[in-house]
Amino acid sequence: MSNIERKEKFQDPLVTINGEPRAHVDLKGLKTLWFNTGTICNLTCANCYIESSPTNDRLVYISHQEVCQFLDEIKRDNLPTTEIGLTGGEPFINPDIIAISKECLEREFSLLILTNAMRPMIKRQRELLELKEKFGNQLKLRVSVDHFSQKLHEEERGLKSWQPMLLGLKWLSDNGFTIDAAGRTRWGESEKELRAGYTKLFKDQNININATDPGQLVLFPEMDENAPVPEISTGCWEKVGVSPDNMMCASSRMVVKSKGSKRPHVQACTLLAYQHEFNLGDTLEAANRSVSLNHPHCAKICVLGGGSCSVALY
Repeated sequence: MSNIERKEKFQDPLVTINGEPRAHVDLKGLKTLWFNTGTICNLTCANCYIESSPTNDRLVYISHQEVCQFLDEIKRDNLPTTEIGLTGGEPFINPDIIAISKECLEREFSLLILTNAMRPMIKRQRELLELKEKFGNQLKLRVSVDHFSQKLHEEERGLKSWQPMLLGLKWLSDNGFTIDAAGRTRWGESEKELRAGYTKLFKDQNININATDPGQLVLFPEMDENAPVPEISTGCWEKVGVSPDNMMCASSRMVVKSKGSKRPHVQACTLLAYQHEFNLGDTLEAANRSVSLNHPHCAKICVLGGGSCSVALY
């Protein structure tokens, strides 16, 4: 499919290119709230969906105080939120990461931190151990292990990224943290082959992750906006055997702070951090509305790919 053909799709939030009513998803209840801690990262990956790097500050650091404003809103409005996720960039680069984490945990949310487990995390060992000692498995860390082989992991993450990741992952495992991992399917192996490869890796490294459990090893397809993908109309739900209530945007939102903005705002989805049309407003109350599936990621990753950013699945 050419770029011209692709651009003709996903234009109208109400109808598909064929004139059919576009599928949408209602927020059934805000179970999971994500905070993007900033797009600065210690790595520049080959296929980062959010283009994180040491120089990308399109999403700036969110502060402890700004996070508290949204947590206060959850309490004030008695929202059904039980899970908080922190993503980036690399969250451990954010100077407020420990204060933010402690705040979420003290308010009795389950907390997931997505990390590459490299030097920014290792520098926080003492604080992390204190959080684990106080909050136990209420805290979970998910480590990006893009492939079970060093060669392909470093093809994505860069040279010399393998050993520091393994050291960080092993430190977490050896110290009894609740952990899981995320890999990618971009190299074409079957799920069975991938899980077998990760199983061997984790066994050889004595890492406490069960790679046969989809909740402990999540495998993600590539997020290529230029890849051919069908639009999702309202009639597709029954055809593909998927319920809109199972989509990420039926139970989650993500808070981001764009460079130059005075305050954070709420995006419909963790995968669509920059898209203005998925900006739902400055509050969780404003973001409590239907989301039109008007982006290739909606079809490829969520409806057809089964992707989820649920903390429970991570």
